[in-house]
Amino acid sequence: MTGTPHQIGSPENVGNNDDSLDARYQLAQVIAREAGLRALAMFRTRDALTVEYKGVQDVVSVADRAIEQLVRERVAAAFPTDAFLGEESAAAGNMPAASRVTWVVDPIDGTACFLHGMHAWCVSIAVIIDGVPAIGAIYDPNADELFHGATGRGAFVDNAVMASASTPRLPDGGEPDVLRVSTALNVADVNAPTQGVLGVGVSHRVDRADFLAFLDGWLARGGMFVRIGSGALMMAYTAAGRLIGYYEPHIHAWDCLAGIVLVQEAGGQVSDFLADDGLTRGNPILASSKALYNTLNDVVNASTQRHASSPD
Repeated sequence: MTGTPHQIGSPENVGNNDDSLDARYQLAQVIAREAGLRALAMFRTRDALTVEYKGVQDVVSVADRAIEQLVRERVAAAFPTDAFLGEESAAAGNMPAASRVTWVVDPIDGTACFLHGMHAWCVSIAVIIDGVPAIGAIYDPNADELFHGATGRGAFVDNAVMASASTPRLPDGGEPDVLRVSTALNVADVNAPTQGVLGVGVSHRVDRADFLAFLDGWLARGGMFVRIGSGALMMAYTAAGRLIGYYEPHIHAWDCLAGIVLVQEAGGQVSDFLADDGLTRGNPILASSKALYNTLNDVVNASTQRHASSPD
């Protein structure tokens, strides 16, 4: 990945709109959870869903469109002047008008997993303010985990924790409510490929030779990798320190912008995704701890150069 990597946003860039930021931050969390629970209900009856193919290994269902419409309506009701960019509306050619605030949404990131009964999918909601990714909310309804963060506010995961056997019963003899715990996110404190597992993503939009060269280079350094089918979830896991980083040679904005906020607020480093109209065209994404970033970036650059110099 050529170029000098840098953080693509800071609290100063967002401007003096704390109330505006916080109101949208709270709404993003509420909508992500609502949309995720609605999607979970559809997941449980997925055999009845109508499915279409947008391209090679690129599917969409009525669930994607229904969840995106739900999110759009909730945003419009609260902030009618905000712009909206959703995966399905973008696929239909409906790009947002210029606005100071844009919501960027993937209603179901990991649709193929969703449709085939796997749990690696989520709802991803990001908010860009003044050109800066400022809010991220990623909800995994199967695990009931809400990853969220905002510029200058940190990043967190809200988990549902079942009460222990020692927790007193309610006065009426019923079971106690599930407890919800919010935990701050921190990227993995590592500086070498051998110290954890890297998340990777790939699609048929890119040359597979470059990607295979990257995997070869990563393995040669003693690294290991996993691909679970949702870029948003793997970015969230990077922010949480579960993965030591994430790389995908081309990804869309709705799949990664929420995760970018989380990783940066968790102390990590992310490539300049929004460069060269990344919002509408997509770009490579690279995210990890600051200590690991240059090593990971070197493997990416070496894989591209290796493919370019190899004989046909």
